[in-house]
Amino acid sequence: MTEGSPPQLLDPNAVTLWRAQRAIRLVVFGTPMAIGFGFVLATVAPVVAAAVVVAMIVLFQAMLAVFWPSLEYDAFRYQIRDHDLLVQSGVLFKRWSSIPNNRIQHVDTRQGPVERMLGLRRLLVFTAAGMSADGSIPGLAADEAERLRDLLSRRGGDDGV
Repeated sequence: MTEGSPPQLLDPNAVTLWRAQRAIRLVVFGTPMAIGFGFVLATVAPVVAAAVVVAMIVLFQAMLAVFWPSLEYDAFRYQIRDHDLLVQSGVLFKRWSSIPNNRIQHVDTRQGPVERMLGLRRLLVFTAAGMSADGSIPGLAADEAERLRDLLSRRGGDDGV
């Protein structure tokens, strides 16, 4: 790709992945926390009111699990340019990250169980700046993640000349 190449989209299965991840978090963490909040609330308010508040919290979280991933997908773009990797994300607050080729130390792909079921991988780009990934592209088709990993690894440390 060159400077003028268009930004790339994630695999459409990323929406399914994010919905599944949010649903799992809702079942494992969100609902039990809401129920716990309901018990605390029931000590100072009528039990029916506490139950309604808990139901509204869980329903709101469920709606976010269904609708928010589509918005995230629409907002996410990445572009491999001549001298850097540019990643754009964010629904309410836009974020643009540029990782220059000469700062790339290594590139990994990761795949959790839900990603594996959907044939997706996450690309992580590391620079010398820290221990954690400085750039991340989730929701890539497995073959595209491997292609990008190999491409960025070859470009890493390259001064662009």
